[in-house]
Amino acid sequence: MQADPIRAPPRAQDLTLRHRVKNYRAGDLERRYSALGIEEDTFVNYGFVTKAVEGLMHPRGLASRWPAGRKKRALLLLEFVRERGAVHPREVDGHFSHGRVTNYWGGSSSATTHLLEAMHYGGLLRVVRREVGIRIYALHEHGEGPADRAARQAQIDALVDVVVRTYAPLPGASLSGLVSRLRYAVPQWRGELRNALQRARQRLAHARVDGIDWYWPADERPPRRARGNAAQDAVRLLAPFDPVVWDRRRFEMFWGWAYRFEAYTPLPKRIRGYYALPLLWRDRVIGWGNLSIENGNLQSDFGYVASQPPRDRTFARELEAELDRMRLFLGL
Repeated sequence: MQADPIRAPPRAQDLTLRHRVKNYRAGDLERRYSALGIEEDTFVNYGFVTKAVEGLMHPRGLASRWPAGRKKRALLLLEFVRERGAVHPREVDGHFSHGRVTNYWGGSSSATTHLLEAMHYGGLLRVVRREVGIRIYALHEHGEGPADRAARQAQIDALVDVVVRTYAPLPGASLSGLVSRLRYAVPQWRGELRNALQRARQRLAHARVDGIDWYWPADERPPRRARGNAAQDAVRLLAPFDPVVWDRRRFEMFWGWAYRFEAYTPLPKRIRGYYALPLLWRDRVIGWGNLSIENGNLQSDFGYVASQPPRDRTFARELEAELDRMRLFLGL
């Protein structure tokens, strides 16, 4: 499940889970993280994976290719973490004072934080919990990698199956793109992903619809809606990274308009808002909503592809019901 640090008002991972976990409340994932048997790691995106999935991605073996200076700093940091058990980045920075570096976004970040993140990605550290959103790190060890080519291919295929089970049904181009993104999960095997894609196309269930090849898990049998059985009358505000909307290509195919996440877009270029949540009505995404909290009250602003909301009275009732659920979820 993809994670994002922005609160608008909750984090994306909480928004995703509230539709899938009964009685889920904002922040439950962070509060219960250490007891859930999951890990923070990079898969096709950064987020949360089961320990079984994490085991398929490691050891990445990246540290062996680091420059001598980084290796030396990493060894000293590992010893520091070993002595203390679990560390806050501020504690590490106070001890080593590694200085500042330019981050991915072009800004300045603590070099200590940068090194901790690299060691986490390399499998030397793990996130044991968060404190006010900040990662707390401890040592991490992994077993040996696959013994031979067949075992390695089996691990890669298992990772592809996790991707497909999460995001299917997938048009062929999206399947190709997601398998390519596994280079972040297994950079040590990135040269083998093209062959993994070919195996997936042969292994997965698939069908051609209107000239487009679609793929889904081989053991999945999508139910057919009975003729005359209408979609459920319900409104759902979805997270920007919810698996239902994550694949923007499929989103446009299904619902006929382009949704873009604009939190990192300069204000003058935003079209739908800072943290627009796709608005699902029955079985169609018909617009978006931006939420905020002011003086303890939930504020909402909606936009619609058709420029106005459905005239159906049921929609107005269900939209208010969804906002009530959101208030409960946020503890308002």
